[in-house]
Amino acid sequence: MWWVWSLRIGTRAGTSSFSGLAKTGDRWWDSGGQPPRMAPIQKKIRIRITSKKFAEAARNLRVMSDYRKIFEAITSDPRYQRNLDWGEARPGHPEGTVRAHIAELERNLERLRPKLSETDFWRLKLLVHTHDAFKADAEPGVVIKAAKSHASLARAFLAEFCDDPDLQAMVQYHDEPYALWRQFEAKGRFNQDRFRALLTAITDWNLFLAFNIVDGCTEGKSREPLRWFFQQVTDRVQSKFTEADIL
Repeated sequence: MWWVWSLRIGTRAGTSSFSGLAKTGDRWWDSGGQPPRMAPIQKKIRIRITSKKFAEAARNLRVMSDYRKIFEAITSDPRYQRNLDWGEARPGHPEGTVRAHIAELERNLERLRPKLSETDFWRLKLLVHTHDAFKADAEPGVVIKAAKSHASLARAFLAEFCDDPDLQAMVQYHDEPYALWRQFEAKGRFNQDRFRALLTAITDWNLFLAFNIVDGCTEGKSREPLRWFFQQVTDRVQSKFTEADIL
């Protein structure tokens, strides 16, 4: 037995649907028991796939849709919205507000999009919109793991909507690479235990390094900390993103 599935591409961006047909021996069947017909005005892609591959494709579409729904829920939350206009121009952030920072990161994300799956694109959008969303509520000067750090507050917020532990860890440790670089810059060495803990805390290094590029390649930030970090993780993690991808 084999399956033929039509992937219908809608005229509106972001819409798509699967329609299925199957053949056993010489018998075609669908809801009407008739051979398939391809409407000439519709864009269709006919794909011959096994039931296992179809299940995987369907799961990927469902997962991507789930992250998109989480994004919509987060960005409509009053706690997120009230903090968007917090911030003034400062070293590293000449753009000032959280809203302006997100806009700059969104542009970087679009530049990386050709190298991303749809699911990873939406996961990165979640990181872009949550990682700094609670700076207005944070206690200044506390360590990254402190309960009132902006990273911990953002992680707790994300956890209300998303049970992806790796995304939560990325929000928690998104500033850790820069903190390690600052140690190295000041002392010529950095905390190896802290570095190993980061290597263990993050599972999907492809996504984490992509986010580091998105967040680290803004107008107000030097690329040197990012280049240094890529050099440290080379041959330590698996990722298709390298130092050459820095924007």
